[in-house]
Amino acid sequence: MPDISILTQRANSFASPKSTQPTNSLVITQVPRTFFQPSIINALRDHFATYGEINQWVPIASFCRIILVYYAEEAAEVAKNACDPLILTLPHRIPTVLRVYRSEPNPIFSPSSPTADENLLRPPPIEKNFLISPPGSPPIGWEQIREEPPNATPLADDLIAALHKLKLQERRSSREVLLEPEEGVGVGVYVEDCDMNDDDDAEGVDWEYGCPSPAKLRWKPIATAMPPMRVR
Repeated sequence: MPDISILTQRANSFASPKSTQPTNSLVITQVPRTFFQPSIINALRDHFATYGEINQWVPIASFCRIILVYYAEEAAEVAKNACDPLILTLPHRIPTVLRVYRSEPNPIFSPSSPTADENLLRPPPIEKNFLISPPGSPPIGWEQIREEPPNATPLADDLIAALHKLKLQERRSSREVLLEPEEGVGVGVYVEDCDMNDDDDAEGVDWEYGCPSPAKLRWKPIATAMPPMRVR
């Protein structure tokens, strides 16, 4: 274990504000990534343990910081006032200054507490485990089965019957309402397919693509009469 020197230096420039929210958590920042090794991390933990019993000690190397949670708020306040800033000196290295800040209060975890797992992130239920990407590990006892081939029939019989029934309903209700008169008084606009009754007869007639429909050839629109003209 290397010879590690930890010094505390309290300066007026780091004075605490008069009104602060009580908390049991502190954050040690500006920790170099090279310091995240057991010997240095344990030395820092032992140093902060002198101010009170520590409930959680969480080194986060990716963020270059350490989160620690005390059992008592008074211990966190004493450690904050005594260790901000904190000077850490290693053999043959330039002294490193660490800052200590207050953090949001955290719940106290007890190994014997039955509700400790409720505050931790848990995996999704087995039914939704395969919906995440990438999927999690399969449950214990899971075995891959051979799946059935896709349906060779384009449409099922019940679906074909339902579509045929819907087509008959559309034929019966060929009248489309564009404008409904209010309370039965006023102007109403309706659109009705005149070829609806001729569809059944036209089905028996051969029809080629690109030619006019046989039903339309039988029906001829009535010409509009010319309005009366003034005789001079």
